[in-house]
Amino acid sequence: MKVISYNLNKHRAAGELVSLVEQHEADILCLQECDSRDIPDRIGGLRLAEATQRNRLGLAVYYRENTFRAEDVRAIGLKKSLHDYVLKPAEERMLGVRLRDIDHGRDVIVASFHAAPLTALNSLRRHQIRTALSELQDLGPGLPALMVGDYNYPVFKENLGQKIRDQGYELTLSDARTYTRYRFFKGHYDFATSVGFDIAHIRTLPQGLSDHLPILVTAEVTTPQPGRTA
Repeated sequence: MKVISYNLNKHRAAGELVSLVEQHEADILCLQECDSRDIPDRIGGLRLAEATQRNRLGLAVYYRENTFRAEDVRAIGLKKSLHDYVLKPAEERMLGVRLRDIDHGRDVIVASFHAAPLTALNSLRRHQIRTALSELQDLGPGLPALMVGDYNYPVFKENLGQKIRDQGYELTLSDARTYTRYRFFKGHYDFATSVGFDIAHIRTLPQGLSDHLPILVTAEVTTPQPGRTA
């Protein structure tokens, strides 16, 4: 399964999506900072599962409809930062989709996530991540789950990784930094947390119009579901 995650930087990079999906043969596309009023129902052979509606800068998830079928979706708000209260960019910071793999007859969960910006404390972002991962399991307890997006967590990721492992998930970074706008804040912002997946690799793709670089996650389900084989 190939998953692309991309923060569009206030929708500026929306015009790049068809080319990205087709060039890398993506099965899933997870977006952050998209304008839900200005996104199509289909992008490069992928179908829109859901987009957040209460966000000024929203989330969206697309899937390849000849491979998957959307079974359920959940958008949730997370603990707010001062930035959220003042500028109100996002009421919902996690959008999860339960997908049925048509060929293999199994379900997986994929989510797009956007943490609070750097003006917030790391402790608040950890709270957001912890809550988002817990909420995903309500879409299907025990199912393989993959949450990708903009975690806004450029430093102290070792501590974050341990907190995530304590929750039963793994944190995986891409092969190169994903944010380059500010000299002192360059680093890995966009990555993945997962359970029940073998992450073969995460590749940082070339930069486009966004201040974030898209990432390409290649993953395979490793956890059999009850009564099924993976």
